[in-house]
Amino acid sequence: MIWSDELLLGHPAIDAEHRELVALIGALLSCSEARLGEHLQAFTEHASAHFADEDREMAETDFPAAGCHADEHAKVVASAREVQALVAEGDVAIGRRFAEELARWFPGHVAHLDSALAHWLVKRRHGGAPLVLRRRLCATA
Repeated sequence: MIWSDELLLGHPAIDAEHRELVALIGALLSCSEARLGEHLQAFTEHASAHFADEDREMAETDFPAAGCHADEHAKVVASAREVQALVAEGDVAIGRRFAEELARWFPGHVAHLDSALAHWLVKRRHGGAPLVLRRRLCATA
């Protein structure tokens, strides 16, 4: 998984955290079997901290969809911890499948849940919608 401007939300802190999550998922997808456990640990720690920050902000600002959003965070972290235990027992295949599922899940989570949160937070703090500037990447022949 590589970063794409399509994942930008216009909330600098969330966007920075998302860049890091994308890098961690990318590392999970491409690392050696010997390093899978260490990369899974790094992902789990970062995701747990990032999700806790988002959950706190949702609670503090009375975000209407906080329950659904926080539940999804909790399920991802619980799954990551379960997979960590299985990888530690030698089941590398489930670690790879988990990484692939994270890569499929993350863009949708950003597009549907995190974009609403970013909009909510920016509107409450600044009175308007987030401004998002995306690079237009053109293929060259």
